[in-house]
Amino acid sequence: MKVGVLALQGAFAEHLDALQRLGTEARPVRLPEQLDGLEGLIIPGGESTTISKLMVAYGLLDTLKAGSRNGLAIWGTCAGMILLATEVDDGDLPIMGLMDMRVRRNAFGRQLDSFEVDLSVAHLGPVPFHAVFIRAPVVERVGVGVEVLSQLEDGRVVAARQGRFLATAFHPELTNDLRFHNYFVQEVIGKG
Repeated sequence: MKVGVLALQGAFAEHLDALQRLGTEARPVRLPEQLDGLEGLIIPGGESTTISKLMVAYGLLDTLKAGSRNGLAIWGTCAGMILLATEVDDGDLPIMGLMDMRVRRNAFGRQLDSFEVDLSVAHLGPVPFHAVFIRAPVVERVGVGVEVLSQLEDGRVVAARQGRFLATAFHPELTNDLRFHNYFVQEVIGKG
């Protein structure tokens, strides 16, 4: 199995490392032709406006939309979650529109308001997942077919799945816990 990590900006090196620690063949993706032969792609956290503009400039936005129609599994973390959504509070941002959800950018405030919390994620087992939130988005609405995987205590959705698409508002790549990466590889890609 081959998984790519969008390497235009953001925490892509950490995702590559996590995949390699799982024994998954992983490679950085900067150009459309580097998507050839991939079964999955991770869009990392970073600055969603910058990543979106670079995706458009390099011809990746339309190529990824087409790839998703042909079975490419995509996981968006933080900024990647924003780009997967069908609606974003900032309507001017070019997005992929692949997951039926509305996302609010910077839902928890500025960088100084970043936080960590243990989340219950049934698909990962009984042990809570320690999540790192940095200028994180939040899902304000999920549509039909979107499965909520995790919520904060106040009910705000921070992880969701729709078929071959996975979205997390937090940064699993910034922890040593490989369960979300394993879930993406084994369940989202492997069993799609």
